[in-house]
Amino acid sequence: MINREWHLLSRPVGWPKPEDFALVETEIPALGEGQVLVKNKYLSVDPYMRGRMSAAKSYAAPFELGKVMQGGAVGEVVESRAEGIEAGDHVLHFFGWREYAAMDAKHAVKVDSEAAPLSTYLGVLGMTGLTAYAGLLRTASFKEGDVVFVSGAAGAVGSEVGQLAKLLGASRVIGSAGSDEKVKLLVEEYGFNAAFNYKDGPVGEQLREAAPDGIDVYFDNVGGDHLEAAIGSLNQGGRIAICGMISVYNNTEPAPGPRNLARLIQTRGRMEGFLVGDHYDLQPEFVQKVGPWVASGELKYRETVVDGVENTLEAFLGVLRGDNIGKMIVKL
Repeated sequence: MINREWHLLSRPVGWPKPEDFALVETEIPALGEGQVLVKNKYLSVDPYMRGRMSAAKSYAAPFELGKVMQGGAVGEVVESRAEGIEAGDHVLHFFGWREYAAMDAKHAVKVDSEAAPLSTYLGVLGMTGLTAYAGLLRTASFKEGDVVFVSGAAGAVGSEVGQLAKLLGASRVIGSAGSDEKVKLLVEEYGFNAAFNYKDGPVGEQLREAAPDGIDVYFDNVGGDHLEAAIGSLNQGGRIAICGMISVYNNTEPAPGPRNLARLIQTRGRMEGFLVGDHYDLQPEFVQKVGPWVASGELKYRETVVDGVENTLEAFLGVLRGDNIGKMIVKL
């Protein structure tokens, strides 16, 4: 059996280029005892993957040159030599960027395809959703009545952060996005109180207009001018959760830091970065609380679906460009 998988050929400098990657045909290995073979149905492409393409020291090991990359995926078990998992089961795992994945069964988590669509286990009910939940409640210490600002709010994480804040009693939720279509989506479908297109003018000015009484929580997916604007509007005791900084991922020179950090002294504000991997103890609570909201339609989600493993790289580049509304998914 032939497998198609994406390999990293060279470490991108600045924006990733097609020649940095290759779609390679390989043979599927025979399974060992305790292993399963999964035919992937959906692959996840996420901004953090750009960091793993670099050799710089980070929280996760870099992708190895000349070898297949990794990422979240969900698929159907087509062969099993492991107890507890049978052919026909659906599993979530971390061996994406390929059509078939052979792995030790301990790396596969069974999911229920009847309880929710398989793709949601990569998004609203998966790592994306837990990122939103942990970042808002634990890192940002959200409390009822807070005014919340979310950057990259039409993306997979940002859209869930804003809706969770509303469902949990935020007094006002503001989002930024990169198109008028996305701004409309945030207000009319996701229930944000206000939203703005960051391309229409200085972020600081637009944020002050949308939140004239300041903000208590900022959930940062963008960095740069958004972070500086949030610090400028932060109320006393405000909290900033740093989830990502997509605006600087492809910079070849260090990005300038916010020029108003001294405001954190004035406001007694707190800024803290976080990784979802440190908060998997919240997974049962997250599923118990958020699952019914997704099932009832109270928490809405969008997916941008790209067909075919051969288009995985283009889907990933689309995430970096901001082409997606909600979670970017590759369907095989």
